[in-house]
Amino acid sequence: MTGRSNKLGSVGLVKTHHVELYSQEKPLQLESGATLGPVTVAYETYGKLNAEGTNGLLLCHALSGNAHAAGYHSPDDKKPGWWDRYIGPGKPFDTNLFYVICSNNLAGCDGTTGPSSIDPKTGKPYALSFPLVTIDDMTNLQKALIDHLGVKKLMGVIGGSMGGMIAMQWALAYPEWVDSCVIIASTPRLSAQNIAFNAVARQAIMTDHHFNNGSYYDQECRPETGLALARMMAHITYLSEEGLHQKFGRRLQDRDELSYGFETDFAIESYLNYQGSSFVKKFDANTYIYITKSMEYYDPFPDPATTLEQLKPVNARFLVISFDTDWRFQTSRSKELVNTLYRHRKDVTFQEFASPYGHDSFLLDLPPFQESLQLFLKRIHLEESRRGDPR
Repeated sequence: MTGRSNKLGSVGLVKTHHVELYSQEKPLQLESGATLGPVTVAYETYGKLNAEGTNGLLLCHALSGNAHAAGYHSPDDKKPGWWDRYIGPGKPFDTNLFYVICSNNLAGCDGTTGPSSIDPKTGKPYALSFPLVTIDDMTNLQKALIDHLGVKKLMGVIGGSMGGMIAMQWALAYPEWVDSCVIIASTPRLSAQNIAFNAVARQAIMTDHHFNNGSYYDQECRPETGLALARMMAHITYLSEEGLHQKFGRRLQDRDELSYGFETDFAIESYLNYQGSSFVKKFDANTYIYITKSMEYYDPFPDPATTLEQLKPVNARFLVISFDTDWRFQTSRSKELVNTLYRHRKDVTFQEFASPYGHDSFLLDLPPFQESLQLFLKRIHLEESRRGDPR
């Protein structure tokens, strides 16, 4: 819950909570047909749930995100949660209005059950014996968490990148629960190009000589080289050519002239090395390969003949947002989703924002985007509050 504020506009000190929602006796049924139990979920909440339990706002994180979306875990923390600039009093995800919830996704490595968790049958980490999970499975686990927290309805489900897929699945799987759905820098399905990026990233990890078929947890060395390479390649796709040029250009790193060798000459090389080396300290390689697979499997509208039936019960108002320099999930992919929703007479608003930051724009300080998001959610809150007023 919200702690004391130690930064202007911050939710202050917060705590990550853990709850076991499924057991070995009553496991989570997965889309693949497999079952999983016990299942623990790591989550954080900000703000206060109203008496009716109807002001929930669920935030769905991207591939490498976690439950720590805002605030600080200790007064000594230098960095707040990953979406801190958007969460708090007066911010787009206004904790004066909403009960904001964020959980670590299924198959994660930040407190929610995943490949690095202990398999009760063996007493060892699951590794590659962990069952493959899907976006649908992640959504169902979140629904169990929402029930546990006493939330009766969500005023909004919001997600960027992979989180946008989860938000879309919420609107489809639990239409009576979702008042609004905000899908940011996302896509209804991965393109062949995006599947290719993921395939190369997984190969980098799985061919690392320390991977050991996923069973590396008791080894002194883990597949850090492969995971770092996967992260470096992915990070390039999250940025834009314009942004890279503005930030780095052809600037040399800690030198005045070229090495005429294979040393790190350019600043962009040093930056990518840093991104890779820092990522391996906080993320699990097996989680990376599982999560990328789950993204590839998601395709909510595989058959146009059944799309009408799928969307018929959906009541959510949609806000779909893209960024003009995002080449990982281009604006055309957002428009594909918008057109599908519009053709089936759903309430959908689309906005594209100019940004030099590429796919990562939704995580950064972009005032027009923030203002639009805030206005949309305030309108949802106002309309739902009026609807619930007996006068």
